[in-house]
Formats: sequence, structure tokens, C-alpha cells
Amino acid sequence: MAKTQNKLQRWEVAMVKAMITQGKRDQEILAYFTRPTRTINHGRIKEIRDGTKHRQVPAATPDQMQDFLAIWPEVEPATGLHHIGDELLVKAREAMLQAVHGFNSPRAYFKSELFIVLAVIAWTYLLHWYYRANEIDYRYYKDGAPLKTKHGADKHWELEACLDCADCPIDDATKANLRFLIAIRHEIEHQMTRRIDDTISAKLQACCLNFNTSIKALAGTKNGLDAELSVALQFSAIEREQRDLLLTETDLPAHVIAAHTEFEDALTEEMVKDPRYSYRVFFLEKVVNSKGRADEVVEFVKATSAEGEKAARFLLKEAEKPKYKPAQIVKKMQDEGYPKFKQHHHAKLWNDLDARNPAKAFGVYLKDNDWWWYENWLDRVRLHCDEHSAWYA
Repeated sequence: MAKTQNKLQRWEVAMVKAMITQGKRDQEILAYFTRPTRTINHGRIKEIRDGTKHRQVPAATPDQMQDFLAIWPEVEPATGLHHIGDELLVKAREAMLQAVHGFNSPRAYFKSELFIVLAVIAWTYLLHWYYRANEIDYRYYKDGAPLKTKHGADKHWELEACLDCADCPIDDATKANLRFLIAIRHEIEHQMTRRIDDTISAKLQACCLNFNTSIKALAGTKNGLDAELSVALQFSAIEREQRDLLLTETDLPAHVIAAHTEFEDALTEEMVKDPRYSYRVFFLEKVVNSKGRADEVVEFVKATSAEGEKAARFLLKEAEKPKYKPAQIVKKMQDEGYPKFKQHHHAKLWNDLDARNPAKAFGVYLKDNDWWWYENWLDRVRLHCDEHSAWYA
């Protein structure tokens, strides 16, 4: 967890000086700057009054003081976060909430694109808050001096630089998830992509859960988002045949598929399966008959439980796509009545159809750059043999 920051910021010191000028007592002043997320010792006010600290900070103007008092205390009731003092943390929570709200909106067309942009902002603010709380300088430097933006502000690290920092507090699987989303963001920037939601939804779900886990670990459980969001409802059930059709007839741009494939090829199998990198759940229709039991839409079971292990076996049987080597496909065609169909015929067919293009989803590269064909390619070869039965029969 980040260090507790029980000290006044520069703008607050200016307010304290203005209050002292107005004749307010130390205890009275202290009440304005103590909040649930931070306690200030009365000695800090005395130091300002005596001039032993913060001599260089000018007092706030009457207008600044009036603006401060008009909105005080400006603290979120649920978390105790101050909109100015805890600005980075407030913005981090808000950005992630907006990312999820936008993705869950039934009228949103660019769900994944908007989610990724807002989630990257949320994580950036969270890590900036953590680095600031731990007095880690997250500014860019050149020739020993902080780099500035066009209008003179300090240039701070983007999310990728935050992840590369040796003091980054998040685990490797969470970093991999964020780097994947950043890679996808680079590929879809300023472009329209279709049907990307199903393709990367497991990564987006993992990003949400990781953020909630991290913000609670770094800033305290009261800052979690658990109570802010509920289960997303839908108007219709999804039949497996409908979903398979949607996923088979993908029209994702080849560069997005390539980015996805290239990124995951560099990961270990353990990392790809880690729920912090990609969080997958499955739904089974269930009728609750026991009286007194909550009829919840979603029920979670532990993967190591008897019910979880049974479900895992079911999923493996249902979801694992059969894969074939070229020789197996040729043998199948010969066994089905096309003895003249040979390896070179198969090679010519997939070359003519550009069947190894990832966008066509006919197969996949496994370890050692070994290509395996899916069932849909076997069907395509069978159709080819049927159309040219005079050659191969």
C-alpha cells in the first residue's frame, strides 16, 4: 500500500496562511484540512504560523479563499477522497467506472475501443498517484532538467513508462494484460474495428478485476469499485451455434489479428492462462429449486471444487477445437473416396486460397512455428474434392 500522506500540499499551505491572517485559531484551521483519508497534526499549523516552515509560500487571495470555502469539504461520502487533494485517485476511479459503463451500454458501437482508452487513463492516474504518494519522480528529464509540455507543464510518464519503472507495484500478469491492451490500442487508433468485443473481452474483464484489486491494495479497500457496478443484463440468451457463427465469420482487420497473435506468441503458456492476463468465465443455465436460496443471475464456483472440475471437463470437451496436420487431412480425404488427392494437391489448394492468413481462421501456429488446421479447413478441402471428384476419385 502507498505511504499515508499526512502533510499539507502547497495550495493548502496558502489557505492556512490566509486563515491565520483572518484571525482563525489553529484548532479551527485544522478542521478544514483533516479528512477520512488524511489526518494533520496541529503542529503543522503552528509551523506555518511561526514561520519555521513554508515561508516562501504566499497566502491565498480573498477570492481563492472564498472559492475554497464555497465548495468545502468537497469529499466523496463513500470513499472520503478529496476532489483536489486526492485528484489522481478520484480521476482513476472515475475513468474506470466510465470505461465499464460505456462498454455495458446497449447503444455503444465502439465498446472495446472506448474501454481501452479510458482504462489506460485510469491505470495511468492510479500509478501516478502511487508514485507521488511514495515520492517517486515520474517526470521525463532531458539534460538533467524536467521536460515540459508546449504550455510549460511537467511532462509525466505515460502508462508504458509507468509499467517499466522498477518500483511499479503491480504483478507481471497484470502488466502483460495492460501491455496487450496498449498494443491493441496502437493498432486501432483512429480506425473503426468491428467484432473486436468478443475477441478480446476476456482481456477487458481481467483489466477490470485487476484494477479493482490493485486500487484496493494500494489505496485501501474503501476505494474499491465492487459496490459501484452490478451484473449487466441482456434481453436474449445466446445459443452456442449463434456465437460460433459470429466468431467464425469474423471480419477483424488482419493487422489487429496479427498484433494479437504476435503479442501472445511471446508469452509463456502459464501467463496466457493466468486470469490476471485474461479472465474467462462460462455460463450454464441453472434453475434454483431450493427454498430460501438466492436466485442470482451469476454464480461463481471455485475452479478447484468438484463442481468447478466437472465444469472444466465440460468446457474442454465443448470448446477445444480439433486440429489436424496436413497429412491427416490428406488421409481423411483418401479414406472418404478420393485416393488420388495427395499432399501436393493440398499444398496448392491452401496456397491458392491464402488459407494460412490468420484473418481466415482456418488454422493456427502452435509451438515451434508448427501449423495445424481447424475443422472448418477440413470442410473446405472436402468441398474442393467434391467439386473435382473426377480428378481425385
